[in-house]
Amino acid sequence: MTCGGLLFDQGRVPSPCFVLDAPRLAANAAALDAVQRRTGAKILLALKAYAAFATFPLLSRFAGSGPLWGVCASSVDEARLGREEFGGEVHAFAAAWSKEEIADILPFADSLAFNSISQWRRFRPMIEKWNSSRARGVACGLRINPEHSEVAVPLYDPCSPSSRLGIRLREFREISPEDRRGLTGLHFHTLCELNADALERTLAAVEKNFAPWLSGCRWLNFGGGHHITREDYDIDLLCRLLTDWRARYGAQIYLEPGEAVALDAGWLVATVLDVVRADMPVALLDISAACHTPDVLEMPYRPHVRYQADGGIERAGAVGEKIFACRLAGKSCLAGDVLGEYSFSGPLQAGQRVILEDMAVYSMVKTTTFNGLRLPSIGICEAEAGKLNFRLLREFAYADFRNRLS
Repeated sequence: MTCGGLLFDQGRVPSPCFVLDAPRLAANAAALDAVQRRTGAKILLALKAYAAFATFPLLSRFAGSGPLWGVCASSVDEARLGREEFGGEVHAFAAAWSKEEIADILPFADSLAFNSISQWRRFRPMIEKWNSSRARGVACGLRINPEHSEVAVPLYDPCSPSSRLGIRLREFREISPEDRRGLTGLHFHTLCELNADALERTLAAVEKNFAPWLSGCRWLNFGGGHHITREDYDIDLLCRLLTDWRARYGAQIYLEPGEAVALDAGWLVATVLDVVRADMPVALLDISAACHTPDVLEMPYRPHVRYQADGGIERAGAVGEKIFACRLAGKSCLAGDVLGEYSFSGPLQAGQRVILEDMAVYSMVKTTTFNGLRLPSIGICEAEAGKLNFRLLREFAYADFRNRLS
């Protein structure tokens, strides 16, 4: 655990609090840069997964000393954040855009990918008019659906039979020569927390279905879901695939991972408020799965947990591994506000801290104020003079709850 006992220091680290790990973010960025250097691909940060802009200098070659070339955005506000705080290239995709959103995003975007031919036809005149009066135009492309599934959880599978994402081959064949005018690239996304072998199978499906259109692309966006910074990730296979496709089609290759950028680079500090008895002991925490870690309920995802015991800092086990079984639960009024069942070396007590691991990605960007629960504070662990120090970045208060309503 990079921050060690620092997270249990109640005098310095508030609870609840998201704590970012600057050294781990830098290490992830270095691993991604190694891929860029070997292949010539450009890696973008997916803001949908991680948007803690205080750390952008660690990641961006334009806002600091990081290696990444820019961001991918799914909305006008994400695109603006990327332009103002990260710098570099801003690539945008949404399942659908309104006329007002297109007008608002054009000043921020370098690239727009459309989810349907009809959206491209509708907005092409606006984009052509914009591009004709500016030196920096907006490149446009289409998102394709290779109809090849790699993701086991249907909620996260962009290529499920019912998916609304991407243009399937049967519709893509209807694109006329006139439709192709102004299009410079293709985008596809099939992965979620997967290794390079899944990308290899995806590329075979893309090539099988869309080969006639690939050679005319100036850029190809391979989407996200590449778990590049995971220990068992096959970097060599990824680099072979990227190099091969760049040589074969002469296009600039983009990857847009989010989770790989901040994988294992943050925690959520929480405190036991009470322990009640149901079918087993239930420790009620000062956080909420529904409000603060929604992927625990949606994915579903069971985070690893650290706690302070007599022997030092330990990792909680599965039920049966240690002597005390306990369910960790949130404090909202949602009956299913549960983080999971764990075992500990002894009973948990009110005031005791528990630390949820790998909480930098998705949790922070998905938090809500349901029940009026305040958002966890945000802090960062940074290396200074050979030591790790904690710095508080932001606290939230009543105004943050009130100002999102009317």
